[in-house]
Amino acid sequence: MLRTITPRNARVKRVLKNREAKTEENIKTAIFIRGSQTSKVINDALADLYMLKKPHAVNFTKKNQIHPFEDQSNLQFFSQKNDASLFVIGTHSKKRPHTLTFARMFDHQLLDMIEVSVEHGIPMKDFRTPKSAIGMRPCFLFNGDMWDQNPNYIMFKSMLLDFYHGQTVDKVALAGLEYIISVTAGPMTSEGKPGKVYLRTYTIVLKRSGVKLPRIELVEMGPSMDMTFGRITEAKPDVWKQSLRVPKELKPKKKKNITKDDMNNTVGRIHLGKQDFDKIQTRKMKGLKKRTAEETEGTEKKQRVDDSDDEE
Repeated sequence: MLRTITPRNARVKRVLKNREAKTEENIKTAIFIRGSQTSKVINDALADLYMLKKPHAVNFTKKNQIHPFEDQSNLQFFSQKNDASLFVIGTHSKKRPHTLTFARMFDHQLLDMIEVSVEHGIPMKDFRTPKSAIGMRPCFLFNGDMWDQNPNYIMFKSMLLDFYHGQTVDKVALAGLEYIISVTAGPMTSEGKPGKVYLRTYTIVLKRSGVKLPRIELVEMGPSMDMTFGRITEAKPDVWKQSLRVPKELKPKKKKNITKDDMNNTVGRIHLGKQDFDKIQTRKMKGLKKRTAEETEGTEKKQRVDDSDDEE
């Protein structure tokens, strides 16, 4: 556990205040760690994922004795020291070659973790194509039905979106979309286990189309990785529920008598007072004119006289 720090100057005080709990949290910082044994494939993968996450990322270039599935104390220490909640640990061994472990923290405690093995990878430096600027938010494309069906795919999708979420905004300029991350779910194996995951990264090129909207072309910029799933640590239900809590200040205020239907259309209900049909303005017709009792009696007498004449 880290000791409690007492601020001694204004700079330390600002840093500690920035780490306090907020209604709208800061952009999550990710730490990229190399294990005690790594490979060139893992080093390139960590470097490329770090470049896509910059500037909200910390890269540990030295090797560390860290085994996240056996002991999480190192992750807790790094999380508190660097105020980070996302981790990517790269390791390599004979039993588990070319392994990346994605981990998330909540309140500096491990929330969930998933392990993937890189079977084939091409680093970003091998693509002689234009690259996106640092700090730009990616556009994600998840191909396949398994992203909403299998627990491994669901967790990995949530992990990637959490890693590269960035700041929450209402609108995004078209020119601000510089690259796209495409993640394709391969078919399940014959044994019923999750298949491969194909991650590709493309630069978005806007070209003239003759109309207002430009023509879009995708140029692969790297990295390119083919991965398979390994070990997984799911979040505890009570901790997961607590991590999804939304502050009362951020909850949308419920508008009275306004709801959304299945097609996301706004439906409103209007409440009217009791209507008096005698006072409703209608078209002025002689037959609808309200008559007095004397006029009604005279009309009835005239009608009886006319009927008697017809009988004679």
